[in-house]
Amino acid sequence: MTQLATLPVAREQRFDWPLCDKAEGLVLAQLDKFLGQNRFARRLGERMRDETGTLLLDWIDYIVVSPVQEKEFRAAGFAEDPLGDGPLAVLWHPEAMLPRVLVNRESPRDFPSEVALRVESLSDFLVAHGISTEPEGNVLSRFRRAQIAVENGAALTAIERRGYRGYLASETPVQSLLRAHELWKIRRRSFPDDASGFASTLGLLQSLVDLVGRDLACHVVFAEERNYWQRRNRAGQVQKARQDKLGLGWANHDHHTFRSSRRHFVDLMRALEILGFERRERYYAGAQAGWGAQILEQPVEGIVAFCDVDLGAEETAVDFSRQPLPESDKLGTIGLWVGLHGESFLDAGMHHLECRFDYALLREQLAALKVSTMNPFSDVPFLKQAFTEGERWPVRRERAQRLLDRGLITQSQFDKFLAEGAIGSHLENLQRKGGFKGFNQKSVSVVIAATDPRKNPAKHEPVLA
Repeated sequence: MTQLATLPVAREQRFDWPLCDKAEGLVLAQLDKFLGQNRFARRLGERMRDETGTLLLDWIDYIVVSPVQEKEFRAAGFAEDPLGDGPLAVLWHPEAMLPRVLVNRESPRDFPSEVALRVESLSDFLVAHGISTEPEGNVLSRFRRAQIAVENGAALTAIERRGYRGYLASETPVQSLLRAHELWKIRRRSFPDDASGFASTLGLLQSLVDLVGRDLACHVVFAEERNYWQRRNRAGQVQKARQDKLGLGWANHDHHTFRSSRRHFVDLMRALEILGFERRERYYAGAQAGWGAQILEQPVEGIVAFCDVDLGAEETAVDFSRQPLPESDKLGTIGLWVGLHGESFLDAGMHHLECRFDYALLREQLAALKVSTMNPFSDVPFLKQAFTEGERWPVRRERAQRLLDRGLITQSQFDKFLAEGAIGSHLENLQRKGGFKGFNQKSVSVVIAATDPRKNPAKHEPVLA
């Protein structure tokens, strides 16, 4: 085996995201005060819970407070946002998944003067709630805002974003944006070999960046990747329809999971780098479960990508996000999924989309709609996670044949996959508390093993709770 470099001690190795209960408590306390002033917002929060299984907190982009509250937020870990482009001071918590806090130095109130919900389409939100106000900002611009309800000096607004973390509207090259969406939507996904597929895809990504810029290209690519995944996942279709009834879309997304072969993992990393992603923590579960993962985050668009790959026990100290991995003579769960369905960033699409919900309530609501949920793989106070029952996809004969010819599956497995297909994708139900931004490595190992296609024939239903 080629000698592989070991990892330097760096930010990318961290697993110790803190619990920020004080910071979250401040946000929730301010939100409670706001809801006491704004009946429309209070009723909307109830409808979100009852009709979509989501929590109002997870849709909030920012709150606007007075200088009195500013001191408390700074004491709880909030600091100036380096990308907070706008007329007000902008605070964020760099170690927590919480709304940003804008400070209106002219406000005398002890409750937020504004709470802003982030939705996928502002016009869809307005129509869903029978509101005819004219949004600030042009159609398809980087930042749009509409006032929804003002009561007792407390304004509920809704916003939409495209590749922008600030608060100033500006012109967007609309034709170029629409062209970028179309180019990615209709891109070729299936190739004679994955190497030529990645070469073509990396070239297209650079073309999108040249057309609309890096951050907007990231917005375009992930919006279309969610659409591609949703077309092949019934649970996603059911839940998206529920959220669309309130005009919300998928703006509650938490992370997007891609599976990759060992050979092309560095190509997947290159694709995400072109879109402005930065590496966060890595997981090394090779000795336990035969897999590794690199987590990346796009700081402007706010997208998190969770990227999985088979990993051997001897490779746990390898920077596999930069160092190519050699081919293996056996397949783990992830390698088999890719072998049966294709690379996630090419023809297979995402393995799952994870969004933030009221965990227990969503399970109950989806069960009533005949969407079953697997047992949780994280069930701790600050992090709860579970997959919906896997969507079974047919397996193309030529893919299974390649695995058989290389001795990577048996004849009986070949016959089973052709007859029954194999689990392809899930929707993930996740709830975070304390602003926790990380993942539960040990628990993810459990679900990686539980979703192995060799362990899930069609006649065997996954364990449901």
